[in-house]
Amino acid sequence: MTRFAFTIKATDGKARTGSIRMERGEIRTPAFMPVGTAATVKAMKPESVRETGADILLGNTYHLMLRPGAERLARLGGLHRFMNWPRPILTDSGGYQVMSLSDLRKLTEEGVEFRSHLDGSKHLLTPERSMEIQRLLGSDIVMAFDECPRADRPLAEIAASMELSMRWARRSRDAFDAGGEHAARAALFGIQQGALDESLRRRSAEALTAIGFDGYAIGGLAVGEGQEAMFATLDFAAPMLPEASPRYLMGVGKPDDLVGAVGRGIDMFDCVLPTRSGRNGQAFTWAGPVNLRNAAHAEDTGPLDPRCACPTCAHYSRAYLQHLQKAGEILGAILVTEHNLWFYQQLMAAMRAAIGDGRFAAFANAFRQDYLG
Repeated sequence: MTRFAFTIKATDGKARTGSIRMERGEIRTPAFMPVGTAATVKAMKPESVRETGADILLGNTYHLMLRPGAERLARLGGLHRFMNWPRPILTDSGGYQVMSLSDLRKLTEEGVEFRSHLDGSKHLLTPERSMEIQRLLGSDIVMAFDECPRADRPLAEIAASMELSMRWARRSRDAFDAGGEHAARAALFGIQQGALDESLRRRSAEALTAIGFDGYAIGGLAVGEGQEAMFATLDFAAPMLPEASPRYLMGVGKPDDLVGAVGRGIDMFDCVLPTRSGRNGQAFTWAGPVNLRNAAHAEDTGPLDPRCACPTCAHYSRAYLQHLQKAGEILGAILVTEHNLWFYQQLMAAMRAAIGDGRFAAFANAFRQDYLG
């Protein structure tokens, strides 16, 4: 099996569909990666996640390095065996989580010194250590270590942060390549930064391309700038990245975000929204989001979404799901999370089919009309 091969099978405007082939399996694109922060997709068994249509999961370097620990996971056979997920796993570098700990960290050229949010213990996360942790986890797609500043910071600060991330990208590349057997079968993605500024995004893309990566992520979006600004940035940022490599928009997003981003040339996504919303009684449907805590559902015997093929919609009514939410029953979180993950994967499959048939624009327009009302 090829270590990493990305094939574009069809395009429709800027939208594209294809696949990534790796040792542990094929990833159909556009792809949505459920988030398994702490070696679990919350409220779901791994085999149930696979049944939704997911080809790949995301694991979190920061959380796993703190608990149970990267070295322990390596002794236990790696993340795949530990969590019973034999298919590809992408691990983020830990940079985003560390940067969010603004009052618990110290940033230097070397890396980031921070205190654990769990027990206050001190840690130093550098590009080299991030690559080592992801290697110990056995990650299939490794993310370069970067800094992700808020988009509302002064432009000079954003520029300095981007330049630091590019220096860290070079160090990440070197440390990954020194990883022996793991480097021979895994892939490394670089992360474009620059917030909403076109010139900074271009400089970042040029730096990453000069280093060379298997895929390229767009970081620093979906951090509060709003959909309009995100789409405007994607309009210029995505085409700056190599056309023959997968493009990954990190941390996105709502269903209408996904459709808009695919139309701008994005191939991969991750977001906690379908699982977090599922635990809080919000379901995503083809007709828009549904708040199951609303009293209007108390005697509704219909399914969450008549267009959905998931087990929740096949066997349980809105009335029952509303009861579970109101009663605080764990099953409520499980069933709505299951539905949401199925919905997201059905949405990705529908976009792949629409691109392949040359009707993506019509699909996107109809989706927005139904979903947004």
